[in-house]
Amino acid sequence: MQLLLIHSDYIEYEVKKSTPVAEKIEESLKQGRLEDALTAFMAVESVDKPNPADTIKRTVEEIEKVAAQVKAVRIMLYPYAHLSSDLSSPKVAVSVLKGIEDALSGKYEIMRAPFGWYKAFKISCKGHPLSELSRSIRPEGEQGAEETKVITSCAKSSEDTDVVSEALKAESVAKSYWHILTPDGELHSTDDFDLSKYPGLRKFVDYEISKNRAIEKAPPHVELMRRLEIADYEPGSDSGNMRFYPKGRLMKTLLETYVLDESSKYGAMEVETPIMYDMNHPTLKKYLDRFPARQYSIESDKRHLFLRFAACFGQFLMNHDMTISYKSLPLKMIELTRYSFRKEQRGELVGLRRLRAFTMPDMHTLCTDMDQAVSQFDEQYNMCINVLDKVGIKLDDYEVAIRFTRDFYESNREFITNLAKTVNKPVLIEMWDTRFFYFVLKFEFNFVDALSKASALSTVQIDVENAERYDINYIDTDGKSKKPVVLHCSPSGAIERCIYALLEKAAMDIEEGAVPMLPVWLSPTQVRIIPIAQRHLEFAEEVCEQLKCRVDIDDREDTVGKRIRDAGREWIPYVAVIGDKEAENGTINVTIRSESMPNKPVKIEMSAKDLNERIMSEIDGLPYRGLPLSKLVSMRPKFI
Repeated sequence: MQLLLIHSDYIEYEVKKSTPVAEKIEESLKQGRLEDALTAFMAVESVDKPNPADTIKRTVEEIEKVAAQVKAVRIMLYPYAHLSSDLSSPKVAVSVLKGIEDALSGKYEIMRAPFGWYKAFKISCKGHPLSELSRSIRPEGEQGAEETKVITSCAKSSEDTDVVSEALKAESVAKSYWHILTPDGELHSTDDFDLSKYPGLRKFVDYEISKNRAIEKAPPHVELMRRLEIADYEPGSDSGNMRFYPKGRLMKTLLETYVLDESSKYGAMEVETPIMYDMNHPTLKKYLDRFPARQYSIESDKRHLFLRFAACFGQFLMNHDMTISYKSLPLKMIELTRYSFRKEQRGELVGLRRLRAFTMPDMHTLCTDMDQAVSQFDEQYNMCINVLDKVGIKLDDYEVAIRFTRDFYESNREFITNLAKTVNKPVLIEMWDTRFFYFVLKFEFNFVDALSKASALSTVQIDVENAERYDINYIDTDGKSKKPVVLHCSPSGAIERCIYALLEKAAMDIEEGAVPMLPVWLSPTQVRIIPIAQRHLEFAEEVCEQLKCRVDIDDREDTVGKRIRDAGREWIPYVAVIGDKEAENGTINVTIRSESMPNKPVKIEMSAKDLNERIMSEIDGLPYRGLPLSKLVSMRPKFI
């Protein structure tokens, strides 16, 4: 038996013409399609004839083993004579195929393409390291029995031209030891630790250990990002490349500015590097195989290029060319990569959660030695907590994962325990006996959304390979050249993912009966003024002039009730309705969203000056930009 197992986004076939040995089939079997399936192309061989039952048994075992590895619940059985030049008789082949179908039925959703027909088929390979595997099954006693050959790169198709790094392949087979670390320093087995008191951590543990990344349905933020006119899918581009409307562009600008400003406070110098690099550059080629990401590749002027998935390449090449003294260390450089590109798998792409083109603040720190690296790691760990807090993502909103080699843990137990103490809650630990990647220590802050899917935000890693790989040096106190230890840090994670987390958090607030909103400093409109009639428009303009924030006027001729509801649907933090009373008194009656409950708005009468002071106190020290759209709502286009 020869097997070719392909984990596919979809497989579909249509029979065209029968051959003399075609099995009789019903009309319904003349075409078929399975989504997200493990496709088993099979050729039954002459050596299978003496003991077909054994062939069935061992073929089923191999298919089930791979199905478990890739988490497949649907299997397509596809007779494919081209896998062998030593085929069995048609009678034996059909009996074996039917036997395999019977054995797998009930455990999986099974479809079998008919034997002996010319068929057209289409298949989309997922492109991960286990997405294409071959198996050669031989009877006992045969030369080469039990021999298994694994092909870990996906055959390139028109839909899958990504490059799979050695790190991704290593990640798929790396042996992980999972634990829960409590702030008292105790390591607990994930099986024995009582997770019932920590529902977010329980969901995160399940997500990490199962490694089920596929999305079965759209998470709530997808509807919200469209309704709030923040972002949308771009049908004219590749999947995972989004369009951002003015409100979304404003939010991104504010977040980008904030992260750069905070990094600058910690001494980071902003730089800019290219977005594409030579795949065959000797240093870059080695690094590609050490970074767990898939790349977009480009052919240009007979050169094989790839789009960057981080700022590491450019910054490390820059470091190589620099003259650096120990006096400059720790040396920090940051780039806001608009954009980084990763060819994520199709089944994982949804909304703003996982993209193929995203904005990543990417900071690298050169340190004199491991002691300084550990100290910087701790400083940046705390910086990331503070950054997310100001973004509006609090400690209770995410789970902490800390990943390291066993040797590093044994040498740094107290330091790692202090990381758990800092957040004062249990954290997930992933430990490896062998270092598969370029880092010995890494943390991520992971947001768990309404569908119990986790997404990494902030991260810091201690890199022990790339100073050597890129020949990065500094001059030490003794005048000799030495290699630094490198830290990778993204203070917030991808900017788009921060917006995703804020929207998912708001969706969960809605489920719990709270009023959803964005942080005031990120709200596209901070104050909306609703004049009851045209005669109140002049006073509305006067109030606008006194407010030094993003304020607009809903001057449409709709009813006051509809305009108030529209302001609520836009999650505007402060809404002021202006009528005769307000115009006479010179005050405004303001609905304060942060203090309101569904159908129970909190209204406070105040002056424009008081409202301005309240808003200024909420956005003090944070980036500011003006309105992204016309001040008059009546003049605005609808984007969706």
